Amino acid sequence: MSTYQQIVLASRPQGHVSPDNFRLEQAPVPSITDGQVLIRNHYLSLDPYMRMRMEDVKSYAAPQAIGAVMVGGTVGEVVESRNPKFAVGDKVVGMLGWSEMGVSDGTGLRRVKDGPVPLSAYLGSVGMPGMTAWYGLTQIMQPKAGETIVVSAASGAVGSVVGQLAKLRGCRAVGIAGGPEKCAYVINELGFDACIDYKAGNLAQDLKAATPDGIDAIFENVGGEIFDACIARMNPFGRIALCGLIAGYDGEPMVLNNLRTFLTMRLSMRGFIVSEHPEFWPQGLQELAELVGGGKLKFRESVAEGLAAAPEAFIGLLKGRNFGKQLVKLS
Repeated sequence: MSTYQQIVLASRPQGHVSPDNFRLEQAPVPSITDGQVLIRNHYLSLDPYMRMRMEDVKSYAAPQAIGAVMVGGTVGEVVESRNPKFAVGDKVVGMLGWSEMGVSDGTGLRRVKDGPVPLSAYLGSVGMPGMTAWYGLTQIMQPKAGETIVVSAASGAVGSVVGQLAKLRGCRAVGIAGGPEKCAYVINELGFDACIDYKAGNLAQDLKAATPDGIDAIFENVGGEIFDACIARMNPFGRIALCGLIAGYDGEPMVLNNLRTFLTMRLSMRGFIVSEHPEFWPQGLQELAELVGGGKLKFRESVAEGLAAAPEAFIGLLKGRNFGKQLVKLS
């Protein structure tokens, strides 16, 4: 194999992301130097944060450069090594982007085992999405047994983990998802106590019925009308972990009508970026791996086949078409 495929950002989106914003390229397989490893990626992770990186705006990370390989998490296998810390055949998780292959000097590369935890799960429940859920729940929401927590995008890679971890800690877990199929999965497979179908048109009434004792903590992935409705149900000293605002990623305004509740209920809200808290990763990943390996933490994946399918899969993710963690199988 003398060449491999990669996808670069061809242009910045004007509103909704389109396939024209990406370009599929062929690249020669690189030679590595001392200290480097060559990796063949098996899976690529697609995540909502990538949408914000496509914008040329001030944020927690530099914008995705035009003409550069799209940012993204990967899990793959070392096929050549000149780094004493990694051997050929090692399975590794890294940030090698939308690419079939990549070179690393080992920085940020994590060796993982292919065993009770499937390789793909290291990009989901036992990876960045799982850690996002774990950190937001344990460090910001800090739920106590008996409290009611609400999770938006509850069937997704992050939300599904939040609810299950909350249940293991003795909480009432209420999810919000789009459509009866996703809500049935959230209740019947993931074990949430209730799930509200925001597409059914009865958001406020359904939320009130599912949270008779109010809401003590929210894990927010969406924003907009859904978030606003949840704020109105908050109990005194409620906590909000603000993880994502996918409702506004294409430029739509997100109005907060219930802002007064922050004062009257003395609420606290904290936005967070999980990569900024590496000191918690060993503890969180150990718990998540044990739960997944023991069958106590369930997950679902949507898998697109081949790198060329990544743009459409990403667009589908932003529109909620995926079910569970969105991946691209590369090889």
